[in-house]
Amino acid sequence: MVYDFGLRLKELREAKNLSQVDVARRLDVTRSTISGYERNTIMPRAEQLVKLAILYNTSVDYMLGITNRSYLYLDDLSASQQQTILDVVERLKKEFLSDL
Repeated sequence: MVYDFGLRLKELREAKNLSQVDVARRLDVTRSTISGYERNTIMPRAEQLVKLAILYNTSVDYMLGITNRSYLYLDDLSASQQQTILDVVERLKKEFLSDL
């Protein structure tokens, strides 16, 4: 499949259940600007890319198609909550990767 920046942005937005208007308000731009990003007719400047990455809880690399790995950021969780998540991930890796 060919990488599509606009489609990736749209998928990220929809995964957060946000409308284009919601995103536009948070980035202090117009809805048509967000639409332009998603239709690949406008490329966001670096500062907007950073804001989008923060809003969508992902990396700029992922949004730009440099990597296809999505990320899970745990910054807004307490240290014990973060550790619980990491423990679960490790258990799942052991369970599902041991069969390979």
